[in-house]
Amino acid sequence: MPRMTYKGKYRPKNPQKYKGDPTTIVYRSLWERNTFRWIDANPDITEWNSEEVVIPYRCATDKRMHRYFVDVYYKDKTGATYLVEIKPKKETMPPKPASRRSKRYISEAMTYIKNQSKWEAAEEFCANRGWHFVIWHEDVLKSMGIKILK
Repeated sequence: MPRMTYKGKYRPKNPQKYKGDPTTIVYRSLWERNTFRWIDANPDITEWNSEEVVIPYRCATDKRMHRYFVDVYYKDKTGATYLVEIKPKKETMPPKPASRRSKRYISEAMTYIKNQSKWEAAEEFCANRGWHFVIWHEDVLKSMGIKILK
């Protein structure tokens, strides 16, 4: 069965909070869309953007430099600044060891290694600025009251 992906343009209700061009906001999953809605409507968040912060990183899979477009940047009323990655929980953990090295296992392992490379660079980027880097998966979104379904 093919995997369904949801993507589209997000139109903010509070475009003045968006730091960037509010007519070009793209979500690549329902989790991102619902997170954008939550951030946009949250009175404790004073500014935000999506995929506007770019972090250079060296990927451990090919040892080459790449650019990481962070899913969400936001600043709250206290002045705290966050970079947020929105990912399925399974992509935040190493793949389960397989009895044989199937294409699926290799793909999952490569994705995990690539994500770890990105996130290490993001941690350092944020630490140098006094910011916070967080990963939100379905459990985190649910605990925050962000809908994870349609």
